[in-house]
Amino acid sequence: MPHVRGPIVKRSRLPFEETCHMLVGAISRAGALVFTSIDQRDAAHRSGLSLRPTFLIIFGNPNSGTPLMADFPLAALELPLKILVWEDAGVVSVAFTPVGAALSAAGVPADDPRIGKLDSALETISDAVT
Repeated sequence: MPHVRGPIVKRSRLPFEETCHMLVGAISRAGALVFTSIDQRDAAHRSGLSLRPTFLIIFGNPNSGTPLMADFPLAALELPLKILVWEDAGVVSVAFTPVGAALSAAGVPADDPRIGKLDSALETISDAVT
């Protein structure tokens, strides 16, 4: 994948809840761990605010991320990886920031071979619903 600076946004072919569920499954099948997920709409509602359905999945594979963080301590600000799902006007979208873009400020060179592997994993995981 060429170096992309901003988030990649894809349209899901599935309804919101099913998109979230399928992504969690795709993450597990890719050998990664879901560390946590945040139902941001629910958090907003608990504070008396309204928000469209919005769900953030935080995940990673310690075998991939730990060596990057060991070599580049600031990488820990961007790792683990994240995928955002939201629904707006009946359209469900999935977004993530390519690893190279996220880790460039941490000093990780764009041509580090680990970047391509992580970016490929993000593409494969997001393709499960698009």
